[in-house]
Amino acid sequence: MDALIATFYHLTPLPDFATLQAPWKAKLLEEHVTGTILLTPEGINGTIAGPEAGVQAALEFIRSHALFAGLTWKESRASTNPFPRTKVKLKRETIPLGHPVNPQHAGEYIKPADWNAFIMQPNVITIDTRNAYEVQLGQFAGALNPATRTFKDLPAWLEQTLPADKSTPIAMYCTGGIRCEKSTAYLKEQGYQQVFHLEGGILKYLEEVPAAQSLWQGACYVFDDRVAVNHALAPVESLQICKACNAAINAADLRRGGCAHCRDLN
Repeated sequence: MDALIATFYHLTPLPDFATLQAPWKAKLLEEHVTGTILLTPEGINGTIAGPEAGVQAALEFIRSHALFAGLTWKESRASTNPFPRTKVKLKRETIPLGHPVNPQHAGEYIKPADWNAFIMQPNVITIDTRNAYEVQLGQFAGALNPATRTFKDLPAWLEQTLPADKSTPIAMYCTGGIRCEKSTAYLKEQGYQQVFHLEGGILKYLEEVPAAQSLWQGACYVFDDRVAVNHALAPVESLQICKACNAAINAADLRRGGCAHCRDLN
């Protein structure tokens, strides 16, 4: 039976975040939904999977909280559930950048339908905010790859790479959108005036933009047992995750003695 997979985040000040852990986990278990939701003082971030009715019920339960009434999500499907367990975790941040920023200062959204035209403008700098092991599977044509090992490495790369002219238009993207909420807020707090990001991230783009019109090249890394998805949001077969560095590896890598990414790091 196919599993519905929902990826979502919602950033809003959440001082009572710890009180949500028990009831949210109980609801997921009741609906036979697995995956992980992070609860933090700055909002939530999660990916869940299970029977369609159960996932929809869990999402509506989350939306019943006044602060999450506007929650949206990206959907995909898999032949089996990619998550073995149900987790609702308490964290200090949805994703650590290494610099304190206010996500409410994030840049301007670009809708997937408008993304191609926007990043093809000659004066726009397009930046992939994901880590090197994610980018190696696929990225947008013409995007800069910071080759970071963790998200915390990104601010230093931005400081060293971006032009001094802070009116330069900058477009950023990531898997589901949450990293760009922080990275674009960081750039705006550094004085950059024209900062934009792909609304809903790569996953929403692949969901809405036909492959024939797409500027996406390759596969999109995802953080579950699917490892990566293609343009149709179907799992890419024959990939597994290196337990040392999180890179995606295939049978050829294993025949050559293991993860090429790890060998490059060493």
